[in-house]
Amino acid sequence: MELYLVDERETGGWDPALAEEWQMLFERLAYTCLEETGHLTVEPEISLVLTNDEKIRRLNPEYRNIDASTDVLSFSQADQTAEEPGYEDPLAGIVLGDVVISVETAERQAVEYGHSLERELGHLFVHGLLHLLGYDHQALADSEQMQATAETILGKCGLRRTDG
Repeated sequence: MELYLVDERETGGWDPALAEEWQMLFERLAYTCLEETGHLTVEPEISLVLTNDEKIRRLNPEYRNIDASTDVLSFSQADQTAEEPGYEDPLAGIVLGDVVISVETAERQAVEYGHSLERELGHLFVHGLLHLLGYDHQALADSEQMQATAETILGKCGLRRTDG
């Protein structure tokens, strides 16, 4: 598995020592997510983009028709058609997709929910990965299953809801 971590924030980025720690955390979360969902048989590439509210707000209306910022967006390569430029078959395990997180929103939510930024970013990343793997939360039962799976993954990585 290859995880490409891109911090595109103009300000508030991590120093190189912290960036390495965050890379390791996100890789551990991705591996655990693939293992927990039975997708460890593929060797996907995953991109994680850390951005700010303004940049994620520009993406949201284009892809979800919602003109507001959000906490996380997922862009699955499985949603592409073979006719699109840059298409790679996700079933071949080449490119799973992209997860984009607004760190500004994650910081606010961590305070609101009373847990660490690490826990909130981990939760958003796992949520995005689950979407890339086909999970959905449109129906209540699907939402509950997705949340339970996310909590299991986060717990295995030491990021339980009560962490602060």
